Amino acid sequence: MEIIDAHLHLFDLQHGHYDWVRDGNPPFWPDKSMICQNWSESDLTLSNPQQLSGIVHIEAGFDNAQPWREIAWLEEAVSLPLRSIGCVDLTLSRSAFLKQVSALCRYNSVVGVRHILDDDAEVLLSDENVKSNLQVIADTNLIFEAQFDGDNTAAMTTFLSVIENIPNLIVAFNHAGFAPSKNRNIWAHNLQRLAKKPNVYIKASGWEMVERQYESKIISERIGELLAWFGEDRVMLASNFPLCQFRSSYRDLWNEYAQLPITEDIKLKLRFSNAQRFYRF
Repeated sequence: MEIIDAHLHLFDLQHGHYDWVRDGNPPFWPDKSMICQNWSESDLTLSNPQQLSGIVHIEAGFDNAQPWREIAWLEEAVSLPLRSIGCVDLTLSRSAFLKQVSALCRYNSVVGVRHILDDDAEVLLSDENVKSNLQVIADTNLIFEAQFDGDNTAAMTTFLSVIENIPNLIVAFNHAGFAPSKNRNIWAHNLQRLAKKPNVYIKASGWEMVERQYESKIISERIGELLAWFGEDRVMLASNFPLCQFRSSYRDLWNEYAQLPITEDIKLKLRFSNAQRFYRF
């Protein structure tokens, strides 16, 4: 049972900054200390017959000023087939942004970039300089990892306008838009709007970011909804390791995914084939 984990993070606290993980910095999660340690591919353990056949590493704040340093470290540290998403600053001037993207693209594993939008999504996506830099991402044939709450209607409307005006921008929408376990109507409406864009894929992950005790049956329901809206070829399963451990172990999460009430053919697409194609393995 081959798996490509479409969204995870590895840490080397001795060489990277990771300010967000360290004590005294936001986010102020009471359980944050449990992930403030080094994490390597040796920690990604699965149950037989599952086999990790590749990983998509998403930038984790190693060095936001020089994001290529994280990629250089990863390409030395990881032996599994690797695709990397580098950190970028969409607010940089065009010339500075081009230099940042060019530096990242020198590394073989880089297939995309991320600037975490979150609560600033509407403001950032309304900025002409940011939109110009998103066009650079599209023209460079890089994937853009979009991350913000799916129930933020203003942000979603602005984002949809942006991607309509940049039709060659390839998008991975992170963490299913932080799918709520309850009161899902606004989220569902916005995700259905997003799903109409064929250049947008979605990752089912980040459940622990919504609720530490997110129920398995609700995860199954949300993934079923994503399949109904995006189709079986544009949904990818992922862990968000090591943050998934706020809720369950890496092994247990993938065992949950293995029990989804869908056909084995669709499970193969969600856990492996879609990510293999989308992230260019």
